[in-house]
Amino acid sequence: MSLNLWDTPEHALEYLGRVDMIPHRAEGERSLLEWLPTPLRRVLDLGSGDGRLLAVVKIAHPEADAVALDFSPVMLDRLRARFSSDDRVTVLAHDLDDVLPQALGTFDAVVSSFAIHHVTHERKRALYEEIYEKIRPGGVFCNLEHVASPTDALHVKFLATLDVPPEKDDPSNKLLDVETQLEWLRAIGFVDVDCHWKWRELALLAGTKPLL
Repeated sequence: MSLNLWDTPEHALEYLGRVDMIPHRAEGERSLLEWLPTPLRRVLDLGSGDGRLLAVVKIAHPEADAVALDFSPVMLDRLRARFSSDDRVTVLAHDLDDVLPQALGTFDAVVSSFAIHHVTHERKRALYEEIYEKIRPGGVFCNLEHVASPTDALHVKFLATLDVPPEKDDPSNKLLDVETQLEWLRAIGFVDVDCHWKWRELALLAGTKPLL
């Protein structure tokens, strides 16, 4: 069974209590901003959480229309509160285990922050294909992600930087190595695919949809 605790209020609130203490997260977010197209007319944020990443994107691109997807009731409440005064942001309930709705339309950029690693590897691969279809030619996919360490020992050392003992490791995580995910993006059709930033198990994976 694929375990995902993010629909429980306890798990979501525990995360929100420590999210701002994740080391180097702001560095990854700044790197992500460097790869967004200008102008940015429309952006999709997958697994938006409380809207932290989308808020950063909106500060840099206030002109952008945005769609934020999440399935946690706690996170959806936070999202709606955070963007209540911004009529350019639409908040929708959606589980990334399910196919992305066709009605979403297309986007100049699809972004995500520490969300896609909660779905199975098979679903990750299928989701990347759906993302490709949602991106306009010349648009980008930027995934600031929690990835797998090459060894168990390095994973334990990463957990130690977060003061998380191995027995408290999040069972919802389904971590995958950087190289496999970059190969998938290239096979799907993305170009200029690369890992643009990395600190231990935090990485920015990105690719561009080629122009027609």
